[in-house]
Amino acid sequence: MIWSLFLLCVAGGLGAVHAGPIKRNSKIEDKAAPQEEVNVLMFGVIQLSESLNHVYETTEGKIGKIRQTLNRHEGTLLKLGKQAEQAAEVEKQIKEVIPLLQAQMATQHTQTQMMNDRLNSIEKDEVQLKTKVKTLEMSLNNYVPTSIKELQERAEEHSNVLQGLQLLNQFQKENIEAQNEKLSKLQMMSEAMA
Repeated sequence: MIWSLFLLCVAGGLGAVHAGPIKRNSKIEDKAAPQEEVNVLMFGVIQLSESLNHVYETTEGKIGKIRQTLNRHEGTLLKLGKQAEQAAEVEKQIKEVIPLLQAQMATQHTQTQMMNDRLNSIEKDEVQLKTKVKTLEMSLNNYVPTSIKELQERAEEHSNVLQGLQLLNQFQKENIEAQNEKLSKLQMMSEAMA
């Protein structure tokens, strides 16, 4: 296109192309431009065509770079769209899990409370048994026993019951500590997801 414009200008400069019929007479020949002016005009036309060609080529290069940039941005937008979809899916899953965790935490809390109550009851029973054993020992010391063997058996029986209660008490404490640990972990998970 630029070259055809260039050729048109050159032809116009040389007088080969006419805009309309020209009558040859002496006045027109007298007004013909000198060769030097034609050369200057031709040089100007050549420079103009080269400038237009340069503008065309640089514009084409810029458009190519813009296309590449747009393609890269489209790829980035697609990736961001996929990441947004994945984030939405994760958020949905978290919203589904949170009520389950809260329910589990409530259950754990209830179980822990029940264990604490049971442990308190066992500790009270242990204190009562210790008191009974001391009372029995005092009774033994104050009264002459009819059968020492019988008293020893009773004391041994009470001692075994006391040891059993102590073991049960220790087991309950460990169980409560484990429940408290689970509850703390569930609370931390719930807080992290919220």
